[in-house]
Amino acid sequence: MRPLIAGNWKMNGLSGALGEIEAVARAVAAERPAADILICPPATLIARAVNAASGRIAIGGQDCHAEKSGAFTGDISAEMLRDAGATAVILGHSERRQHHGETDDQVAAKARAAWRAGLLGIVCVGETEAQRDDGEALNVVARQIAGSRPGGAGPGITAIAYEPVWAIGTGRTPTLAEITQMHAHIRKCLGSGQIRILYGGSVKPSNAAEILAAPDVGGALVGGASLNSSDFREIFSTMPPRA
Repeated sequence: MRPLIAGNWKMNGLSGALGEIEAVARAVAAERPAADILICPPATLIARAVNAASGRIAIGGQDCHAEKSGAFTGDISAEMLRDAGATAVILGHSERRQHHGETDDQVAAKARAAWRAGLLGIVCVGETEAQRDDGEALNVVARQIAGSRPGGAGPGITAIAYEPVWAIGTGRTPTLAEITQMHAHIRKCLGSGQIRILYGGSVKPSNAAEILAAPDVGGALVGGASLNSSDFREIFSTMPPRA
């Protein structure tokens, strides 16, 4: 599978930010990086982001409900994301697990909903600082994968994003050895060599090339650096050009 470089804008971005998407789309068209490029803006911008991208990059959502429709005020279904032009959705991000109390079972249900709607489900896993300090990082991630990834997951409909919770937005990054160990562990848990495993957690231009070159790293889930088209371009430009 081609690597995937995905930008998660989180709760950032008004209409003026669409220019950043246009700039990324132009850069991708000009440079043809050897990776698929995805930006996940807030739901309010998805349809306009699709227009701004003009088919040159993919646009995704940041979450979805497990049901197609219903009395779920404030929620958005996978089918609604697809209708707006999204082709992927982030699921089970640590901020959703922490602030909204999402469980592995709920994440798995959302993954099935994403597949139902024809979306790529990017299932996030990762340990806290306390769990790593206690030597439980590998066990925690294995349990999250087992509980959050429904049976039948394949490379065309699923990606896994490993985001150590203690590295998200902190500027801290695991050592290359730690990243390599965890990605090898996730690959073993998946039992598949085709499902992409993205690394996320303070990915920035200064460390992207080294991380993306590590074994079993099939791309990156980029937070703050994806909000700036120049920074995001530096990250995906570390991928060699396509022939």
